Amino acid sequence: MSLSVEVRGSGPGLLLAHGAGGSTAANFPFIDELALRHTVVAPDYPGSGRTPEAHGPLDLDRLADDVVAAAVDSGVETFAILGYSMGTTVAVRAATRHPDRVTSLVLTAGFAHADRHFQLTLELWRQLLDDPDRSALTRFLLLNCFSPATLNSFDEPEWAELIRATAEGVPPGTAAQVDLLRTVDVRDDLPRIAVPTLVIATTQDTLVPPHNSRELAAAIPGARLTEVDSGHVIAVDNPGPWLKAIQDFLG
Repeated sequence: MSLSVEVRGSGPGLLLAHGAGGSTAANFPFIDELALRHTVVAPDYPGSGRTPEAHGPLDLDRLADDVVAAAVDSGVETFAILGYSMGTTVAVRAATRHPDRVTSLVLTAGFAHADRHFQLTLELWRQLLDDPDRSALTRFLLLNCFSPATLNSFDEPEWAELIRATAEGVPPGTAAQVDLLRTVDVRDDLPRIAVPTLVIATTQDTLVPPHNSRELAAAIPGARLTEVDSGHVIAVDNPGPWLKAIQDFLG
């Protein structure tokens, strides 16, 4: 399906692939900074941002093709892909399905498949999404998305606002995106990646623990691994070192 997309900046192409339950705006807080050096293409998955929900289950091949089409239809023929969380699987699949278009990869807080630990987390996340009372879901997300230091840094008014915003900010397509997470497996794709790749592990991540990133780096030929002291939502926990690692690699 056609995805809503925003294009900013000029220079070499950079395609963004966001995480489940997120959007490009929410997951990448430094699009303006990236756009100083790149033509940034920022699509949203079905049910996120301004993209309507899909009529059926999501499929990784189709999602990767649609994200690539968002760039090509915007006039950006070749591009690096910056993938975050579920977006790392989208980026990997795009690189193997469209090797003539993808020039490099940056994979942050990612994974190749949902191991038993991640499956348990996803099953609980999916069950909580079915509950119209968002209180348990909100606490699950806060507990698993932020480091203890970040959680403790909010004063009481900020904490109340964060709880409210988290409860009200769940995109309508999140359930379908989590269902996709439970089935994706790009392990066979990894040895076929033939472009420069940077893997960024989030060391305090309890949603997608850092061993997943280390396994990605070990399986991708020539991949570089760097680690950032952060919970899963690195865009809030520690965006500065994340942006620097991206810019240093792409530059």
